[in-house]
Amino acid sequence: MKRRTAKQVVVVTGASAGVGRATAHAFAKRGASIGLLARGEEGLKAATAEVEAFGGQGFAVPTDVAEAGQVEAAAEAIEERFGAIDVWVNDAMATIFAPFTEITAEAFTRATQVTYLGTVYGTMAALKRMVPRNHGAVVQVGSALAYRAIPLQSAYCGGKFAIRGFTDSVRTELLHDKSRVWISMVQLPAVNTPQFNWCRSKLPGHPQPVPPIYQPEVPAEAVVWAAHHRRREITVGGSAVKAIVGNKLAPRFADWYLARTGYASQQITGMPIDPDRPDNLFDAVPDLAATHGMFDDQAKPQSYQLWATTHRPLIAAAAIAAGMVATGLGWRRR
Repeated sequence: MKRRTAKQVVVVTGASAGVGRATAHAFAKRGASIGLLARGEEGLKAATAEVEAFGGQGFAVPTDVAEAGQVEAAAEAIEERFGAIDVWVNDAMATIFAPFTEITAEAFTRATQVTYLGTVYGTMAALKRMVPRNHGAVVQVGSALAYRAIPLQSAYCGGKFAIRGFTDSVRTELLHDKSRVWISMVQLPAVNTPQFNWCRSKLPGHPQPVPPIYQPEVPAEAVVWAAHHRRREITVGGSAVKAIVGNKLAPRFADWYLARTGYASQQITGMPIDPDRPDNLFDAVPDLAATHGMFDDQAKPQSYQLWATTHRPLIAAAAIAAGMVATGLGWRRR
């Protein structure tokens, strides 16, 4: 029989590493009960222990999100363990660094299944439970690349664009039905995660995120905030805002600029990559499962832009107060 705990019940996909693992930590610090989904059992085991250490309850469910049946079974198991799911975070992703002409159909299909269909299946499992209860929130972990695609990541960019379109469509349906279930999307900047160490790559140089780079705890806090506020979309980091707005204003210039710089900026100069290194496209790479990647020395631990976007009332009040002071000073000078 299902039992309902007093704690918020959260599901995080892609929870064994990177932003997903940091998001599980962030919810755990708030005392949540968390179902952690990923393929790698060793990474999940470590993430679950960290969740417990941070004050939450963890329940690892090894799951390939590209399989709808496995996602549904995971949702059932989590509700049996903790009770009704309040928040579902879709973070699982897979990517390939390569020119499109060098990607096989099999590899492209797999990346799309994990990144896009994994989000679809997670949303299906969540809404199947939340809509009848008229309660809950789904948070999609997106990217600035859901608006501005870049070279060498056609599968990932295609998946993130698809998630944005899918999410907007589902949101309008929920609004039409006057549902209290909310769906939001968090658009990320470059983040210091292990994906660059275990992604499939056909590049000569080691893959890297395009600076500026943020630590995964920054978007993790944005995800938690999105789960508790009815904001349709949140963008993390000034660089992500610049990419999204810049593409809207001058997409052709962005094409030209990325054609010139996008190859070099995504590879580490002087660090060749082993063409036979293991990657996580089809199988987990347990030894590399971690919260942070290899760019700690470059990654920013905070984003002033994110603080501003999550504190709009305070900023508006400060602006009004400053305006009133300025007006008062103007009157005195007359």
